[in-house]
Amino acid sequence: MLSIRDNNDIIFSGTSHPALAKEIAGHLGMQLGKVAITHFPDGEISLQIQENVRGRDVFVIQTVALDPNNYLMELLILIDALKRASANSIVAVIPYFGYCRQDRKDKPRVPITAKLVANLLVNAGATRILTMDLHAGQLQGFFDVPVDNLFGRPILAESLKEICDSKLFVVAPDVGSIKLARAYARHLQTEMAIIDKVRVSATEIDAVTIIGDVKGKDILLADDMCTTAGTLASAAKACHEKGAKRIFAAVTHGLMVGDALEKIEQSPIEALLISNTIPVAERVRQCTKIRTVSIATLFAQAIHCIISKESISSFYEDTT
Repeated sequence: MLSIRDNNDIIFSGTSHPALAKEIAGHLGMQLGKVAITHFPDGEISLQIQENVRGRDVFVIQTVALDPNNYLMELLILIDALKRASANSIVAVIPYFGYCRQDRKDKPRVPITAKLVANLLVNAGATRILTMDLHAGQLQGFFDVPVDNLFGRPILAESLKEICDSKLFVVAPDVGSIKLARAYARHLQTEMAIIDKVRVSATEIDAVTIIGDVKGKDILLADDMCTTAGTLASAAKACHEKGAKRIFAAVTHGLMVGDALEKIEQSPIEALLISNTIPVAERVRQCTKIRTVSIATLFAQAIHCIISKESISSFYEDTT
């Protein structure tokens, strides 16, 4: 358990992932602050902070996933309430940063929603952002307040050793995950390959080329998120067809929506590791191929560093 020097700091949780918030607070030896969150009959969010936060440094834990519109609005209202209650600082702890994939104009007349969300958080009163494995690192530049982007790789990579004792050959399931796959390869002291894919639609993937030799090797597919599992399933199939032996996968954010579980079950993937940045539904827990790894200790250590005014890189360095 990490020790906190004084009681000037307080942690609140939204309704998106209270289990993770409680686990993080437990690692810090703290209790979650009291907040009453209800809804008006028409669906509007109503809340009241039930603690004195005047002059205190506050952390608000809310993952923006699965019901992103509702949880984002709840987070904004919670931050606004804390600001109006005269909190000294407000750190938004967002394990999964919703809308992170909409970070550029890739087609005419489309929004850059990730920038819009960044503006909303800062304007609401957030003085710092703490998150994990942003889909695109440049999102940090969307904010006019400090952003700490943690990496789930160290814990996921260590957990892999419990299910596979052989040396894994890392494969990036698409071009966008090359940087993350390279970090895994460095961590595991191994080599990597890349899959070049053609996206047929938002949910359909056609993997066409593997850049590298996977024949006879145990494979690790590394990505930052799994939504419908189309990318992972097609990548695993391509590796299997090219002669890969055992196939594992590690993903930080396991959204697992639609028929994602069916795709994983039917794929050659032997085991898929996901973190708990997003609440793990019971149907996901029942999937024999999926194993969940808690990242609460990483967030607790980061919060401890912020409180103690220490460098977050003091407890781990990213090698991307």
